[in-house]
Amino acid sequence: MTNTAPAQALLNQLDEVVTSVIDAAAIETDKLGQFPASSLAALRSAGLLGLISEASVGGAGGDLGHASQAVRRIAQSCPSTAMILAMHYSAVAVIEKFGDEATRKAIAAGQHLSTLAFSEAGSRSHFWAPVSTARADGSDAVLDASKSWVTAAGHADSYVWSSQPMAATGASSIWLMPRETAGLSTVAPFDGLGLRGNASSPVRAEGVRLPQTAMLGADGGGFDVMMGTVLPWFSVLNASGSVGMMDGAITRAAAHVNATRFAHLGTSIADLPTARAYIARAKIQADSAAVLLDDTIAAIAGGRADAMLRVLQVKAHAAESALQVTDLAMRVCGGAAFRKEVGIERLFRDARAASVMAPTSDVLYDFIGKATLGMDLF
Repeated sequence: MTNTAPAQALLNQLDEVVTSVIDAAAIETDKLGQFPASSLAALRSAGLLGLISEASVGGAGGDLGHASQAVRRIAQSCPSTAMILAMHYSAVAVIEKFGDEATRKAIAAGQHLSTLAFSEAGSRSHFWAPVSTARADGSDAVLDASKSWVTAAGHADSYVWSSQPMAATGASSIWLMPRETAGLSTVAPFDGLGLRGNASSPVRAEGVRLPQTAMLGADGGGFDVMMGTVLPWFSVLNASGSVGMMDGAITRAAAHVNATRFAHLGTSIADLPTARAYIARAKIQADSAAVLLDDTIAAIAGGRADAMLRVLQVKAHAAESALQVTDLAMRVCGGAAFRKEVGIERLFRDARAASVMAPTSDVLYDFIGKATLGMDLF
């Protein structure tokens, strides 16, 4: 049986990291649209970048459930930081299976941040179908690509990168791409509506040379890696971020309606039945997403027959629920919610991203419908 005590010990430190560093940094991260360097440094120091690295390379040996807890807690405070960590864990799940020992040890020691680089301008939200190329040149591979969205672009130490196969049949191959590789460039800074600190920028590869040993898995085997490893991790951790944002919005809304009073009546907003109804609706929606999240993690861990269906459902349900819950939080707090210091409008903006992040909610609805009707997904 895997010893999960080290992972739980790291998670026990997380509240202190959030309250002492991430809470305050989140405001400036959003205001300036800057990468949350201090928050990531605090997570490094606390050992949380190595949360899911195996004990054999010096990591905490945590699992998907531990990663979900970390992302959910951080998303209550700074969804940008939570998204960066979610992408890191999704990439590390692949590196742990196929990566070299030196990189794995660096990650476990908190010295290496990774991320996914799948989405492309040519195939849009169909992340499983890269149009970028890789060709063999002696013992090297030469890669060309136009990646459309890469979280932590220019900040992560490596990218788990997709391309068409070099020679094999199949939809894709996966590579470990160091950030400093010659020919790799971050095209433009990120300046978005929400998740303003997640540095999700386009990245271009022009004649990039990698040793063929940098391939993660087999040539042409990328689709299996995406579906078997990346999609479950990314879907669950994306949903964890959405659930965390709902937790944060409800906590802030409840504090506001309890504290804000009608001086002439001697009552609070919480005394209004309509306000309580909004809070109730938000809580029901958030809790339903949290229950599905927990069940998805259990389904994956237990190898249940419905695990992939849950993986498809959980991201869509959590993303759409976060839209509703943050909207309800804005409504119940009225004009005050538009003020930055209340913190709800930031979560409202940040929550917009998950539903349009590949695989989008609309793509997932199609997959879920096909699965329910007994049809092939692809």
